[in-house]
Amino acid sequence: MSTESFIRNGKDKIGNTAQVGGIETSVLDNGLGRGTRIAWINTGTGLRYKVVIDRGMDIADAFYKEYSLAWLSQTGVVSPERFSDQGMGWIRNFGGGLLTTCGLSHVGGPEEDEHGTRGLHGLISNTPAEIVSIVQPDPAAGKMEMSITGIIRETQVFGPVLELKRTISGKLGEAKIHVHDEVVNRGNERAPHMLLYHVNFGWPLIDEGTDLFWKGNLESPTPDSERKIFKDEVNFRKCPQPVDAHSGTGEDVAFIDAEEDTEGNCNCGIYNEKLNLAVALRFPKKQLPWLINWQHWGKNEYVTALEPATNPPIGQKNAREAGSLILLEPNEGRSYLLELEVLSPEKIESFITSFL
Repeated sequence: MSTESFIRNGKDKIGNTAQVGGIETSVLDNGLGRGTRIAWINTGTGLRYKVVIDRGMDIADAFYKEYSLAWLSQTGVVSPERFSDQGMGWIRNFGGGLLTTCGLSHVGGPEEDEHGTRGLHGLISNTPAEIVSIVQPDPAAGKMEMSITGIIRETQVFGPVLELKRTISGKLGEAKIHVHDEVVNRGNERAPHMLLYHVNFGWPLIDEGTDLFWKGNLESPTPDSERKIFKDEVNFRKCPQPVDAHSGTGEDVAFIDAEEDTEGNCNCGIYNEKLNLAVALRFPKKQLPWLINWQHWGKNEYVTALEPATNPPIGQKNAREAGSLILLEPNEGRSYLLELEVLSPEKIESFITSFL
């Protein structure tokens, strides 16, 4: 029996839906995140996760049963910094988490050109959301769906004015997270747009021997050195033990032209054989043509990320020069879908086979 059917069968025995799952909002009251609004979402399957409302509705902690899925940096959840768009300031309060959104107008390192000055990875992850709806599940009424929707605005006088409407949704009894984003140019001039979903996985899901899955041709822009992972003589699809060369700023990254399946979706994921635990990530190729794999195997800072994106993190300047920068006309918008699923044991084999 599926978890959803199990919950449905128990509907006459449930007085308070929070007994099995739902959405709970609160405010952190201590540490670097003091005063930050959050929402805990419990799917009733063992998958539960923390949406940080004041950080662009990104997702911090995420657990499946007793296992953590996400990587958390040593800062953890930090209050938003509205003026983090200078140089490398963004990294000072990068908490990691299951999802950090980069953009909406710039993805990449600090840069300056005739169009302005931009800091690392843009502003949106440091911008609080205005919550417009929370829909709770109601098993007694046969309603298993739940969602939280908010609006996040990247705006200033004289523009650009970009608006992100984000809905994070799921169902009681399903170990899935759905992210539906709508980005609209609310200004009166064309506005540049770049978007990257920094999906960060950590221990114990990520461990020595954990497998990484994706399909597509890749390039790695980092110079050849002892830090480099993406090279022919290294099995970069299997997670290593901590790497001394990745202490401090050691890392490597690959830009992957992700392959789409017959339904137009790109698929990637993680499988830890020792835990028999797998996570699949899906997104439409038409919306997000690129997948970035970040690998940073430092001791006590051990993480890999799978990052669907409109562009590689090359920055607005390089994207403009390459002719790949999206320019949104006034009132023009783009929609994006992202689905993360913790796979049941019976789905794991077919998931792995699909990449062979």
